Amino acid sequence: MRSFLARYEPQVKGVLSGFDRIRFRGTIRWLSSLRGMSAWLSKKGVLLKNFRSYAMGLTDRIKETTQAVAEAAGRPVEYLTSSTIRKEDYAREIAERDEVTSGLVCVLSAVEPCMTFFVGPNRERKQLELRYHQAKCLHHYFYVIDPHWGWLNVRLQTWLPFTVQIVTNGRERLARQLRKNGIEFERQENCFVDIADIPAAQRLMDQQRRTRWPAALNRITARVHQSHRRLFGEERLFHYWSADETEWATDVMFRSPADLSDLYPRLVRQAMIGFSGNDVLRFLGRRSQVQMFRNAEVLSHLGTRIEGTRIKHAINRNSIKMYDKQGSVLRVETTINSTREMKVYRASEDDPQGPKSWQKLRKGVADLNRRAQISQASNQRYLESLAAIETESTLAEAIAAVCQRTKWKGRSVRALNPLSEEDAQLLQAVNRGEFAITGFRNRDLREHLFAPAPASEQQTRSQTAKVTRLIRMLRAHGLVHKISKTHRYSVSPQGHEIITALINARNAKIKTLTQLAA
Repeated sequence: MRSFLARYEPQVKGVLSGFDRIRFRGTIRWLSSLRGMSAWLSKKGVLLKNFRSYAMGLTDRIKETTQAVAEAAGRPVEYLTSSTIRKEDYAREIAERDEVTSGLVCVLSAVEPCMTFFVGPNRERKQLELRYHQAKCLHHYFYVIDPHWGWLNVRLQTWLPFTVQIVTNGRERLARQLRKNGIEFERQENCFVDIADIPAAQRLMDQQRRTRWPAALNRITARVHQSHRRLFGEERLFHYWSADETEWATDVMFRSPADLSDLYPRLVRQAMIGFSGNDVLRFLGRRSQVQMFRNAEVLSHLGTRIEGTRIKHAINRNSIKMYDKQGSVLRVETTINSTREMKVYRASEDDPQGPKSWQKLRKGVADLNRRAQISQASNQRYLESLAAIETESTLAEAIAAVCQRTKWKGRSVRALNPLSEEDAQLLQAVNRGEFAITGFRNRDLREHLFAPAPASEQQTRSQTAKVTRLIRMLRAHGLVHKISKTHRYSVSPQGHEIITALINARNAKIKTLTQLAA
């Protein structure tokens, strides 16, 4: 990212990185599996034939308590009959209509898919059995304006196992922090276009990463799900909190819309051609609230609609996106849904006091700080790659070394032939935008270099061996490097510059090149 900021320093007034939208999931682990629920029913002396009445009794208590919470706050409870209604927008309309600035805004209820328990007959064993599968049940959505978190919502499943979902927004929370610290700002939708003290704002964003998440999320839940403590008698069943989805955004704030509008088309073209970004969406921002905090006064007005373009690269339910926001902000955003292929340096759960090593990244909030590190590194790599389009080197200077044979670890390695179809396809594959998130593996490249999928085990081994040799060649020329203690690789800064130059030159029209050379 340093190269990007250094290149555009005169036009950029600051950068802000941090959490955007986070969707947390709270589960009562004891009640979230067949084995756990069976043990709970046994402990409570509930027979399977009585399960339905037991479960519905708990559900009725939740519904009654929700109604009481809303009535105490003087706020409405509305049942939505159509799934096409955007709950978030509808709740904001209610807040604006009723001039709600703090506390509970409303409770919206809707029937939606869920995982829950049923009792049914096992015809082979000729006895009742407990089952856990997908169904549909009523969910309550509590929309709240919190003094610390700002706008948030809590989704409560009214059937066992009573899963809770909380959606917060780091930018919403930052606005509260800035006001508390007397720092002036201007905000449009979910984007800061100006902040009086950007370094101080970044420090506040960094503080969010050190939040004691379980305690904070339990407090939010207790505020609206007031029946939780009374549902299970004397037993105290706590929620295990995980992050189902996190969005980490890096906002590059330009001094004027003109500065970004001149640059952004080139960035989009680079993302499409150089990074293989084929998911491009033109969007028209909604006519949004513009918030300005000046001299301890909050001012709001409706802004104009600004047309923008979003480009997205996705892999394994994770993605990296680039937007032009509100005319003067370039946003790069990494969204993580799946952590299966990510690592964290920690002790084993079986031996918390033992030696640390690279373990699988958990979705639990205990590893949320590491998730932030991975997301920030992803955004930085993406911006660093974009900076390569403005290099001052000639193409000949950039590629001279890689077009010569070289030696690596005592063995001769062939030169790169960027004009050949095979090498061009290889460079295009390793430079894909989604690989900025966690790098690429041998099998990731095989998916893009060979089609259709191999028909036999022998063909798979042959393709794997060939890709291994190609990766070795790229490493020898310094275009990619291995990520320590993994089977993954990432493109080096030098590699981004060279690969970007080669891809752009290969896709340039002869007429364009002739005009540039004239």
